[in-house]
Amino acid sequence: MPPRADDKPLLVIPAAGSGSRLKMDLPKFAVPVNGRPMLAWLLDLYAPLISGAALVVAPSGVSHARRLTAGSPVPVSIDVQERPTGMLDAVMMASARVRQSAASRVWITWCDQIAIEPATAETLAALSLVPDAAPLVMPTCVRPHPYIHLERDEDGRIRRVLHRREGDVMPEQGEGDAGLFSLSRRAYLDELPAYAAAVAIGTSTGERNLLPFIPWLAAHDTVVTFPCIDETETIGVNTLEELRLLEAHLATRARA
Repeated sequence: MPPRADDKPLLVIPAAGSGSRLKMDLPKFAVPVNGRPMLAWLLDLYAPLISGAALVVAPSGVSHARRLTAGSPVPVSIDVQERPTGMLDAVMMASARVRQSAASRVWITWCDQIAIEPATAETLAALSLVPDAAPLVMPTCVRPHPYIHLERDEDGRIRRVLHRREGDVMPEQGEGDAGLFSLSRRAYLDELPAYAAAVAIGTSTGERNLLPFIPWLAAHDTVVTFPCIDETETIGVNTLEELRLLEAHLATRARA
């Protein structure tokens, strides 16, 4: 059952990346997948569960964002990330929108994570939109050759995040995130800035990443994970091959 209107979270969509690797002269969130922009897929998926969305774009993406959100099923605000300093900074750019809202939770999703199953989003709502929910709730998936691996200690607590992009040695089989996170209001407004004040810049990317926040928070508070329905949910659209793969997957889902 969808949450009550006053319980619905605000969805933050960091979307300042370009579609250059997809060989398209468009911001990534505007790249069409089966004829529809990625942003449209996201807004339609989450509309029943959220109060609104905060979209963070690069300067070159503002006009596209305004055009694509004009008929959105939920209210969408637009903020601009002037310099590409990483996902952490992009996510935190929506802090004014969060403070202005009455939402008790803040959901975050990457703009290209369009294959999340509706049932996965509903499970996220069921686990996070309850009294005393964990500060961070997120779906994960065990899959071969992961791009991200959440390394756990003997008690099951996430203690480190390995990134293929940063040159870390990755396991053959690993547990990755699905680019979807539910933070409590306190975790977003208080814990995230505390983490950001001390976070290191990525060695290879030169960016400030959000994902190391997971073990940072887990070291002193509760992080709840649950399994994705399908490993395809972990795929972001970074290459033409991934674009075609998700087009086929979403077409099959629509027929089903």
